[in-house]
Amino acid sequence: MKLARAIHFDESDMNVFASPARTGEWCVSGGFEFSNWTEGDLSGKARQAFANGWFGLETGGRVTFVAVTVVEPAEVEALTTLLAQHFVTYYGAPSVEAAHPVAADEVAHMADLCEDHDANTLLTVARELTPSGVREAFRTIEAQAAGLEQFALHGSLDD
Repeated sequence: MKLARAIHFDESDMNVFASPARTGEWCVSGGFEFSNWTEGDLSGKARQAFANGWFGLETGGRVTFVAVTVVEPAEVEALTTLLAQHFVTYYGAPSVEAAHPVAADEVAHMADLCEDHDANTLLTVARELTPSGVREAFRTIEAQAAGLEQFALHGSLDD
C-alpha cells in the first residue's frame, strides 16, 4: 500500500501556511476541514491552506507537495486512529470509535490517489469552492532521474 509524506523544497510553506506540516509526516487531502467554508472564510493563510494544502496527520499542518511512498499496514491503522482522534478533538466527533470509519475513508482515499504512482511521485492538490461544495483536483509530477529520494523520507514511524 502507498500513501504520501510531506516534502519541502524550500521554506515557502513555512511562510504561506499558518501551521506548516512537518517534513516527512504522512498526509491526506484534508478537504474535510473546508466542508462548511464560504467565500468569507477564504482570506490570507486560510485561503492558501484551502487552495492547495495537504493535511499533515501528525501536526494538522499544511504542505504544498507530498511524495508517494510505501506504508506498512500497522502504520495505516495508527494513522487512521490519529485522524479519528483529530475528528474528536477538533470537530466534535463523539468518540475515536465513532470517528474511525470516516478517518479510514480519508486514509483509503489517499491510498487510492497514490496507488498507481511510483515512489517519489509528487502530488499537488487544488481546491475551489463551488455551489455544490468544495471541489478538489489532483496533479502528479513524476519523479525525475535526478532522484527525489534525496528529499522524500521512507521507512516507518518507529525508526
